[in-house]
Amino acid sequence: MHDKKELCDKIKAIYPEIGACGIDIDVNYDQTQKAWVVDLHKKGHHRLKTYLELPDADACMEGKQCIGLGLQVSQLVANIKALDKEEKVKG
Repeated sequence: MHDKKELCDKIKAIYPEIGACGIDIDVNYDQTQKAWVVDLHKKGHHRLKTYLELPDADACMEGKQCIGLGLQVSQLVANIKALDKEEKVKG
């Protein structure tokens, strides 16, 4: 199993907008779920989490495929951007 820094760095490499546009990321292993928890948050306002199964994380880290990781993280980024857009409209 890879460590959280490796996985976090891989996600940032795939999605350079994470960090650059104020979206921060935390990655931790959930022993109960036996999966990685990817937690995206924007300036403390919006927080979205997803679970990434070990086979998907390992396949991506080994350069085989990042489909599971890519789909989940891209959906989280899109959701945060949509929440920001709604907040601006209401604000």
